[in-house]
Amino acid sequence: MSSADSSPSSSPSRPFTLATLRSDLPASLVVFCVAVPLCLGIALASGAPLVAGIIAGIVGGLVVGSLSGSALGVSGPAAGLAVVVLNAIDRLGFEPFLVAVILGGLLQIGFGLARAGLLAFFFPASVIRGMLAGIGVLIVLKQIPHALGRDSTPEGQLAYEQADGDTTLSTLGHLLESLDLNAALVAGIALVLLLFWDLVLAKRGGLFQLIQGPVVAVVFGIVFQAVASSSAPEYSLAASHLVNLPVAESPIAFFAGLYSPDWGGFVNADVWRTAVTLAIVASLETLLCVEAADKLDAQARVTPPNRELFAQGAGNIASGLLGGLPVTQVIVRSSANAQSGAQTKASAILHGALILGFVLLLPEVLNLIPLSALAAVLIVVGYKLAKPALFVDMYRRGLGQFIPFVTTVAGIVFTDLLTGIGLGLAVALTVILRAHYRNSHLLQVTEAGDEGEGPHEVTLTLAQEVTFLNKAGLAKAFETITSGSKVTIDARDSVFIDNDIKDLINTFCEGAPKRGIAVEFLGPRPRETPAAQPPAPAVPAGTLDGDSTPA
Repeated sequence: MSSADSSPSSSPSRPFTLATLRSDLPASLVVFCVAVPLCLGIALASGAPLVAGIIAGIVGGLVVGSLSGSALGVSGPAAGLAVVVLNAIDRLGFEPFLVAVILGGLLQIGFGLARAGLLAFFFPASVIRGMLAGIGVLIVLKQIPHALGRDSTPEGQLAYEQADGDTTLSTLGHLLESLDLNAALVAGIALVLLLFWDLVLAKRGGLFQLIQGPVVAVVFGIVFQAVASSSAPEYSLAASHLVNLPVAESPIAFFAGLYSPDWGGFVNADVWRTAVTLAIVASLETLLCVEAADKLDAQARVTPPNRELFAQGAGNIASGLLGGLPVTQVIVRSSANAQSGAQTKASAILHGALILGFVLLLPEVLNLIPLSALAAVLIVVGYKLAKPALFVDMYRRGLGQFIPFVTTVAGIVFTDLLTGIGLGLAVALTVILRAHYRNSHLLQVTEAGDEGEGPHEVTLTLAQEVTFLNKAGLAKAFETITSGSKVTIDARDSVFIDNDIKDLINTFCEGAPKRGIAVEFLGPRPRETPAAQPPAPAVPAGTLDGDSTPA
């Protein structure tokens, strides 16, 4: 880990005390209420056993919370990984997928030890935002079938083109064939509750802000099912439309019934590719959430990024071994934690302990939760990831931000996740190259004599840093210089000139006398240059040396 990670200035959390527990314990209860429906909903969106989401929530609290350096961050299964997981489970099967989770955790530990925590900030923000927005759109599309009661056959494969000849969008047209009115009723009421809670009641503060909308939606679903089962059976939901967690007779029996990794996956190249994808996407999402969570901290504490990657890697190893989903730090739970007054990471740890205790002692209550109520929660989560205001904001930032963003979103929705990210990165790189092409130098051309007669006087001022990315723009500038001109190349403000640029300048200087061009070079040079010879005093080859030292 980096020295910055261990310095006192970056220490993220003060020790636990009775005073801080007075704030951390109530906050952990709020985070627990938010986390349980999200753990179940994300498992549903991922095509994984529901218990896998619960395991990931427990590990995110107990394991990652203990090792993390984040004061307010909360980890668990993430909506941003749901599409990756869904695709991987569809290709590999769940037990081999668990091996990929473990390998991904080992890679994340390697990232932390290699001090790679800052690498995420070199990825274009437009592509990262596009990735999250694209995932949000897919989450909404994947949850519509569950909201309408089609739980046995969700929408289909991840790719836009489906195996049965339909597409992601055309598949939605078949949902009415298996519509369950009771499930749709629960989803509709839950969705109204969520929106009304977020848009109206939460703004009034007090209890409405303390109790989160997802909790209200899930509690409504439980009460609806309990009342309907006893008083109006015609409105109750079938068992296939409800959460189905294993009800164990004892804690030992519960853990004995968990899924185990299929260790044969170690020799499967697709498992390794999935592990790399999980490690990269989970690390990026974690680091982005770390930055956001730190901004919510009233004490302005800074989370050590490399330590966080190490903690997340350890958490993914534990989750994979226990049959859970991959974990990341997640902004929804972290925001709820901060808004509820948490002071230290004890809140995150306690919320994991609460999930464990609830699953072991009261699993029957969880099994009353309608899948359509969870779908409503996930639809709102997906909407928040891809809300229209985000598209408007990205457009206002300029086309250089908006085009890579919308390309990533469209690529994810109409192809698949990795293709979409690749398309977004390609467009973002094109934008960067275009900016370098235009900003490598300033070219000023003046003419001597009347009516443009006489030699041109050209001043070419180089930027502070000129790299190989600027080569095309500089070469085009040299091509526009006409015979008989006097050229001044001003590098006095340049602190770095790449070898490729030096070679280009030297080549131009070598050919200048043949074109009748006089060249003057201004700025510090690595060595003395022979005096220029009239009438075309071109600077000879070798004016710039061949190493990468500053010019």
